Amino acid sequence: MKSIHEGTLLWNPSQTRKEQANITHYMKWLREQKGLSFHNYDDLWQWSVHNLEDFWESQWEYFNIYSTKPYNTVLTSNQMPGAKWFADARINYVEHIFRNRHLEHPAIIHTSETRENREVTWGKLYEDTVAMQQTFIKLGLQKGDRVVAYLPNIYETIVCFLATASLGAIWSSASPDFGTQSVIDRFKQIAPKMMITVDGYTYNGKSFDRLSTIENIQAELPSLEATITIPYLHKNAKFNHLKNTIAWNDAVKRTEVTELIYEYVEFNEPLWVLFSSGTTGVPKPIVHSQGGILLEHLKAVTFHVDLSDGDRFFWYTTTGWMMWNFLVGGLLAGSTIILYDGSPTYPHHHMLWQLAEDTKMTVFGTSASYLTACIKDGVEPGKEFNLQHLKNISSTGSPLPPEGFLWCYEHVKQDLWIASISGGTDVCTAFILGAPILPVYAGELQCRGLGASIESFDETGKAELDKVGELVLTKPFPAMPIYFWNDQDGSRYRDSYFDMFPGIWRHGDYVKLTERGTCIIYGRSDATINRGGIRIGTSEIYRAIDQIDGIKDSLIVDIPLNNGDSFVPLFIILNKDIVLTDTMKKEINNQIRIHCSPRHVPNAIYAVPDIPRTLNGKKLEVPVKKILMGQPLENVVNQGSLRNPETLSYFINFTKEHL
Repeated sequence: MKSIHEGTLLWNPSQTRKEQANITHYMKWLREQKGLSFHNYDDLWQWSVHNLEDFWESQWEYFNIYSTKPYNTVLTSNQMPGAKWFADARINYVEHIFRNRHLEHPAIIHTSETRENREVTWGKLYEDTVAMQQTFIKLGLQKGDRVVAYLPNIYETIVCFLATASLGAIWSSASPDFGTQSVIDRFKQIAPKMMITVDGYTYNGKSFDRLSTIENIQAELPSLEATITIPYLHKNAKFNHLKNTIAWNDAVKRTEVTELIYEYVEFNEPLWVLFSSGTTGVPKPIVHSQGGILLEHLKAVTFHVDLSDGDRFFWYTTTGWMMWNFLVGGLLAGSTIILYDGSPTYPHHHMLWQLAEDTKMTVFGTSASYLTACIKDGVEPGKEFNLQHLKNISSTGSPLPPEGFLWCYEHVKQDLWIASISGGTDVCTAFILGAPILPVYAGELQCRGLGASIESFDETGKAELDKVGELVLTKPFPAMPIYFWNDQDGSRYRDSYFDMFPGIWRHGDYVKLTERGTCIIYGRSDATINRGGIRIGTSEIYRAIDQIDGIKDSLIVDIPLNNGDSFVPLFIILNKDIVLTDTMKKEINNQIRIHCSPRHVPNAIYAVPDIPRTLNGKKLEVPVKKILMGQPLENVVNQGSLRNPETLSYFINFTKEHL
């Protein structure tokens, strides 16, 4: 992997691209309709956060939000938590999706390891949603009822979500690779009335039957009144052992009804419940509002992803990650969304790039780890595939290192807009992201999102530039959760975000804001390495290690000792047939010494078979740290939330032998 300096200028948008960008059209609208002129993005951002009510009201007007009742006020107060947006307005999220429908245009392209590429028109999507809604109505589904989905990222999942939200019911989903207890821990908290499920799925060419798992889930959900079943692993799947089932084909049978019914809900009423990873206990049920998500996703996909009805928008995700919900938001812009279910490297490492060519993808959403894996595997997408339609690569999940940016320009496409973004399940969006009118600098996120009052705070709560600090939101944001489910007094909500700086949202990431308005994320603030009072984000360590051939992945933690010092072990996964030698250890230490600092060289380096990860693929830095500090496993991590819980045994034994 070639090394490159952080902050190196890699790309500037052409004048034509700037002029055609949605955000440019918005600034022109502000000038013509509001008499507001802005010279650049930073001017616009400053206005958006210092005039919150004016900005979000402009979003309402620009996107022509339909409400059956006028709103009383844009924002009730600046207090956090507790601020409410557009009080008294009554809207429906799904109505704003289907106003885009051009009957014969493709709304969705979907494919999987077992399904060939299929295009679904807006007309077909609407008809199926009407039919599913009628089934829900006959089953007695009403506003406020919960519908849960144990489904992969397939077309049917979108239909079920749209039918649910159109009725004002509340959606929640889990991917079928989640184990029994993980699903029960999530769904049981919200007492669902309906469930939709498949019989199983395939991943990396292997089949996984889920019928017995579903039976166990049903047994733990006494509130369930019906389950809609979708044959997916097997065309003729038998769901005989499940209770109160309705077959998919019956659920989407046409009736004499041809129009959707929209149940209008208050702006601040629930759209869906997302769950935290649950690595340290029962997952937090995070509730987002119909109106908050509608406005934020319209803003984000239109101005920061630059989507319109000519775009084809893809993100590699499962239904258990908030990026699935964000991907659905692409429909709000009238764009075609692309769904894929399966391994990103099956049947070959080039699979997603082949998908980009086949679907004429314009926006390729992925993770930093996927792009890093492409680098290490020597993939050459630009040479092997026709990517003439591709205009943007967006990356999230972890910080994209500068080398990842450079690789995209050298091996994918020279005229390419790279947007590394950061947000999370807590807000179901990104609030540090891209803008098509801004330059791209290696390793840097282009900008703070419009309407997102992001700052970097030191320990005393002072905002700073060009210094690493806590990522905070200092003012209300529409996509903040309206509450946690069953958190009657709001204490769990307050403890999650407002414990460090009262009245200020602390997100839990380390960030540096530069003078030119870009941002650099350094990883989770509770997982930083602190040596001699100097803190460094784990992403910086990983970036240095990624330069070394033969290392697939790594994890580093900082263990405080009783004498006031600390022990910093580094765990690495080696490629097959590679052995950890003293020479390699010296090379690793030298890389960290040069690229980070001599203070942050680890005390010891260990080769491990694997690193524990959540079901969404994130490293378990903090739980591993707590295990190595001697805390009981049951107090540290919920094993059902892990993709590979068997890896924990190594760290338990390590604690006994070394600490």
